[in-house]
Amino acid sequence: MKKIIFSISILFSAFILKAQTETLLTLRPATNQIISKHIYGHFSEHLGRCIYDGFWVDENSTIPNKGRIRLDIVEALKKIKIPNLRWPGGCFADEYHWRDGIGPRNLRPKMVNTNWGGITEDNSFGTHEFLELCEMLQTEPYIAGNVGSGTVEEMAKWVEYLNFDGVSPMTAIRKQNGREQPWKVSFWGVGNESWGCGGNMTAQYYSDEYRRYATYARDYTGAPLKRIAAGANSADYGWTETCMKNIGTRMWGLTLHHYTIPTGKWNAKGSATNFDEGQYFSTMQNCLKMEELVTKHSTIMDKYDPAKKVALVVDEWGIWTDVEPGTNPGFLYQQNSLRDALIAGTTLNIFNNHSDRVKMANLAQTVNVLQALILTEKDKMILTPTYHVFDLFKVHQDAKYLPIAFVSPDYVSGDKKIPALNVSASQDDKGTIHISLVNLDPSKKINLNTVLEGLNWKTVTGQILTSAKINDVNSFSDPSKIHIVKFNGAKKSGNSLSVELPSQSVVVLELKN
Repeated sequence: MKKIIFSISILFSAFILKAQTETLLTLRPATNQIISKHIYGHFSEHLGRCIYDGFWVDENSTIPNKGRIRLDIVEALKKIKIPNLRWPGGCFADEYHWRDGIGPRNLRPKMVNTNWGGITEDNSFGTHEFLELCEMLQTEPYIAGNVGSGTVEEMAKWVEYLNFDGVSPMTAIRKQNGREQPWKVSFWGVGNESWGCGGNMTAQYYSDEYRRYATYARDYTGAPLKRIAAGANSADYGWTETCMKNIGTRMWGLTLHHYTIPTGKWNAKGSATNFDEGQYFSTMQNCLKMEELVTKHSTIMDKYDPAKKVALVVDEWGIWTDVEPGTNPGFLYQQNSLRDALIAGTTLNIFNNHSDRVKMANLAQTVNVLQALILTEKDKMILTPTYHVFDLFKVHQDAKYLPIAFVSPDYVSGDKKIPALNVSASQDDKGTIHISLVNLDPSKKINLNTVLEGLNWKTVTGQILTSAKINDVNSFSDPSKIHIVKFNGAKKSGNSLSVELPSQSVVVLELKN
């Protein structure tokens, strides 16, 4: 009898241990909800070395380029299928006057970039150059118009210059400058951060201004605008409430800006590379705040727009640290570590899971600024860990969202805890299923058992991004330290999927029928 009781005790203990160490995921068939490709957008401001000495090289440069646009950057971005590119800012947008950036370059007036470093810009990179870049990237332009220091007429004529295909003063100037056909730019931001650097406006004042500016930003034949209003700073829910109440569905989208600050303090954000696990944990706490922000802003939007006609556009997001030692503090140049890759994967999973309302997002920024995809040093170029996450996650673009249910194990630090696991899933038009998994715990693996209800599949393959340390980086001396490799930790058993997810890792699985 004692032996039977002892055996039962062992079996019960084993069951409890398995329950504690194995997480059950349940995937259900695809809905009609699409994960918009525009969630995977990017942002390039006239800031630091993003445009100048990033995309745009000196006219005498020996770096391979086409019309001064750097070709290795173009090819790298085409590989990850960037769907849109936001320009010229950011704070810079509301001091930028577009006519200064057209016509012969030697005749363009110079300007002072008062927001970022106080440097003098020669305006050699302007409207034509940006739209040529977008054509080379095969991506959609997203232009932010000047509401802060501009005029209604200035914005209206910029739209006409870009999109009108008839006879007018603006089209005549466009043709003189070498562009016969209109570009038909669809995405149009009406101001940026109007609560701050874009004019220090109140929500009521801005929403009235939006209605006025948007009225004269015309839809021309074959070029209807997707007008995007300047939305809230992080948890300013009152701003969203006012804009939804006063603007409603007169806008295509309403923005949200939120940056992950490691320390939570703007005056001492923390290092991009020199951090311990305590600061790593607080960084991930701040990253996961995006889930709460998207949920609460969406709830307010639902009240005024239950049909979800207005998109939530998170057009500035990413980690913001102290600049690299010895660099211009106004240039916002920072390294990019495995921690940043985990932030990127986590944030994109959040957006995917809220794709009923989040239709567009833009990582800040593309080259040499903040959480960059690419860093350059003269003729050298490196792809950051964040770049590789976008390469992994590109399979979700315009795929059908798959609902997923699970209870995450905890990642514990002292008396605090956060979910260790985040996941999103989709099914493409060929029936292939993709599951993206992020384990934030830097020391513990997660064992997963996945049930796919009503989903047919025969094979599973995977790719993983990880490294030995959470603060590992790709450097100019070791550009491939962190890179995508094959993942062998997923196995099929009947119609169930078992996964052993390593610590501090991003994994994307592909299930084919």
